[in-house]
Amino acid sequence: MTNQQFIELVNELIKQPHESEWVEFKLNFHSVEEIGERISALSNGACIHHQLFGYLVYGVDEETHIIRGTTFMGKQNKKENEEIEQWLSTRLNPRIDFNIYEFDYDARKHITIFVIPATKSQPVKFLDHAYIRMGSITRKLNEFPEKQAKILKKESTPFEKDISRDHLTASDITEFLNTKAYFKFMNLPYPSTQESVLNKFIEEGLIVNGTDYAITNLGALLFAKDLKDFENIERKSPRAIVYKGKNKLAAKRELIVSKGYAIGLGDMLTWINGQLPANEEIGKATRTMTGMYPEIAIKELVINALIHQDFAEKGCPVIEIFTDRIEITNPGTPLVSPVRFIDAYSSRNIQLADLMCRMGFCEETGSGLDKVIFYNELYQLPPIDIIVAEKQTKIIIYSYKSLNDIDKKGKIWACYQHACLKYVSNEKMTNQSLRERFYIEDQNTAIISRIIRDSLAENIIKENDPEKKSKKFACYIPFWASSYEKVIGLNEAP
Repeated sequence: MTNQQFIELVNELIKQPHESEWVEFKLNFHSVEEIGERISALSNGACIHHQLFGYLVYGVDEETHIIRGTTFMGKQNKKENEEIEQWLSTRLNPRIDFNIYEFDYDARKHITIFVIPATKSQPVKFLDHAYIRMGSITRKLNEFPEKQAKILKKESTPFEKDISRDHLTASDITEFLNTKAYFKFMNLPYPSTQESVLNKFIEEGLIVNGTDYAITNLGALLFAKDLKDFENIERKSPRAIVYKGKNKLAAKRELIVSKGYAIGLGDMLTWINGQLPANEEIGKATRTMTGMYPEIAIKELVINALIHQDFAEKGCPVIEIFTDRIEITNPGTPLVSPVRFIDAYSSRNIQLADLMCRMGFCEETGSGLDKVIFYNELYQLPPIDIIVAEKQTKIIIYSYKSLNDIDKKGKIWACYQHACLKYVSNEKMTNQSLRERFYIEDQNTAIISRIIRDSLAENIIKENDPEKKSKKFACYIPFWASSYEKVIGLNEAP
C-alpha cells in the first residue's frame, strides 16, 4: 500500500463510533505481551464479525479517535534481542500472517498499525490463551463460550475466497487483473464504467471491497496478468517440460505459464500441442501430418489438473512430454477413487470449476474423462493410467501400441475403461464393441473373449444379465453399475 492508502485506511477506521472486537486504538506502546494478546483478540473478533482483518492502530486516542501520532516504532522494537514481529509470530497458535506497517500521517504524526487477518475455524491463542475484545477490555475467550462456539462452528474459508492481495485501489484492480478477458470469455460487452467492471468482479468473488479493494485467490488464479504479483499464487504457475527420451535425464525445453489460468491456458495448450510428435499420412496426392495424441484429450486432462488440484499441497500442475507418453500431474489426492473417475464427479475447488465451466473451458458436470477415453480409443491408444501417490495425482496417456504389445494388466484396464465409456453413453460393452475398440477383425473373436474373461476374473466388469445362457450376445458393464436384474427388481410390485 502507498502512504496515502494507509492514511485513507486510518481515516475510515476512526469513523467507527467506538472501538470494537476487531478495531483497537492506542497512543503508545506498553509491552510486547500486550500486543500478543491484542492480536489474538482482534483476529478472533474479526472472525466472529465476518471481517477480513482486525486492526491495532498506534497513534489514535482511544476515547476521542483523534489522531495524535505515536513514538512507537513497531518494526524497530525488539523483545529478547528478537524483532517483535518474529517473537510474536512464534507464540501465536495457529500462526497468522499479520503485518506491521509504519507511516507518517502528516509531518508531525507517526502511525504504526498492525493488520491482523481473521482466524478461520480455530481461535488464535497467544501463549496458550485465546483472547477476545469486550468493548474496550481484552478478556480470555474461554470466559465467553458462546463466542468461542461461533469461531469453532465457522466453516473454513475455501482457498478461492482467501485474499491474495489486499489494500488496493480501483485502478490497482485493472493493473493486476485482465478484466477484459472475463467479459470476452463470458460473451458479455465490456462495461462503459470502471464501477460496473468492479461490481461484476465482486459479484463473481474475484475481488472484495471493504475499506479498500482486495483480490481473491480465485481472481488471481484466473485473471492475473502476472502470477508473480501474487506471492501465495505464484507457486501454482503450471509448467510443461519436454524430455529427449523416455526418462527425465535430459530436458529439451520448458514452459512456465506466468498468466492466470483463464488467459494463459490457450497459449499453454498451443505450446504443448506444438511439442507433440506427429505421424505422416500419405494419400494419393498429398502428405498430411496427424498428431500422435488427440488434442482434445490433452486439453481435458490439462484443465482437470488445474481445476482439481489441492491448493493446500506444495507444487503446481506439471505436464511432462516423453517420447512414448505424456504425464499430467496435479498436487493432491482425488476426492473420488480413480476407478470412478469416468462417472463420479467431485471438486474441492467449486468456485474455480464453476467459473471455468461457465467460461466454456470444460463440461458443466463430470470430469471430462469420458471424452478423454473416447478419443483415446479413436486414436487406438493404450488405456490411460491413473496413479495416486505421494500426495499427487498423475494421469498418463501413452503413444500407440499394438494389442500384442499391451500387457495383460493393460488389456484388462482397457476393457474396463471401454465398459465404463459404453455405460455412461447408455450402451453396453460387447465382444464386438471391444473388437472395434482394438480394431480386431471378426475372425479374432477369441482374443477379445480372453480379455473379457480375464476382466471378469478380476471383478472389474460383470455381465449385465448373468442369467442369460447364451454368451454370444452377452453384454458387460462396470463392476459398480446397476445390473439388469437389479434395475428390473426395483420396478417390480411387492
